[in-house]
Formats: sequence, structure tokens, C-alpha cells
Amino acid sequence: MPEKNKIGSKIHQLREAYNMSVEELAETSNTSTELIEQLENGALVPSLAPLLQIARALGVRLGTFLDDMPHSSPVVVRSGRSESVLHFSGNCDKCNTSTLEFFSLAADKADRHMEPFLIDVHPPGSDEEKLSSHEGEEFIYVLKGEIEVIYGKERHNLVAGDSIYYDSVVPHHVHAKDSDAQILAVVYAPY
Repeated sequence: MPEKNKIGSKIHQLREAYNMSVEELAETSNTSTELIEQLENGALVPSLAPLLQIARALGVRLGTFLDDMPHSSPVVVRSGRSESVLHFSGNCDKCNTSTLEFFSLAADKADRHMEPFLIDVHPPGSDEEKLSSHEGEEFIYVLKGEIEVIYGKERHNLVAGDSIYYDSVVPHHVHAKDSDAQILAVVYAPY
């Protein structure tokens, strides 16, 4: 498994700890056995929506896929570059490359309710704008570059200094416009 895809081994570890088969996890998370198998063996870079569904099915927070040794003391991240990084494909179902790099700003913080991330956003490799939805809320603050947020039928172009806060249950999609961008995002997803 590629070093950059630690999520698959964590999913496998949690699934086995709960004595769940791939088929049971796929059914419980409303995903496919193919997706679970490809994530576990590192063949895919996941998109956020199915990963949230898998986390919910396993009864864990999204951040659990990053945590190794949770603790209750404060978490300090210097210069925004956490050692814990999640690579996402945007909303591509069969991608093996990352368009989003999520640097966790709270990895290993026990019992947290929010997931703060510094995210490097790369332009999508295709024109496909597949919207996703999940329970919770998201806050995005653009640090550099330009991003587009599709929220339902609305499109919001945001540049450095702009922010948006929305309910994640509404279908949405976030991508860089023409060149790399960077955002601060806080995701709340009840589990």
C-alpha cells in the first residue's frame, strides 16, 4: 500500500476489530464491496462522502482514520503542516490520484467534535462535478488561490480572504478553479 494511503489499513483494522466482513461494511455504509476492497488495498484515493459513510458505519469519527494515539492534551501544529495527511480524490469514484490533501490540525486529539484541516486543493483532472452530501456542517476559509463551491444549484467563487459556511446535507462540491489553492476547513460530521 502506498505510504500516502494510510486510510485503507485503518479501515481494514477497524473492520476486523468489529468482526465485520467486507460485505457487511459495504451494506452498513451504503457503499460497494469493490470500493471497500480497493480502499483497503490502497488502489483508490477515497472521496470524502463515502469515507464519512464508512466512518459512520464503523461508529468512529472521520479523524479516527488519522489517529494513532489519541490524547486529551492540546494539539499543536506548527506552520500548518501536520504529519497526518489524508489524500482525497474529490468526488471521483475510481480515482487513483489526489486532488485534495487534508493536513489534520487536530490529529490524535481525543473526543473532538470538529475536524479542522489545512487543505491543498488542486484543479480537477476532468470537468466532472459530482456533488456529494453527508450529515454535518462545513466551514471553509480561502487562504490562497481561487476555489469554486457548488452548493445545490448555486455556484460560489471564493478568493483569498473569503469564507463560506454550509450544511453538508445539501449536495456540494469544492474544487480549485484554474490553479492550486489552499483552504482552512472545519468539518463537523456527527457519528
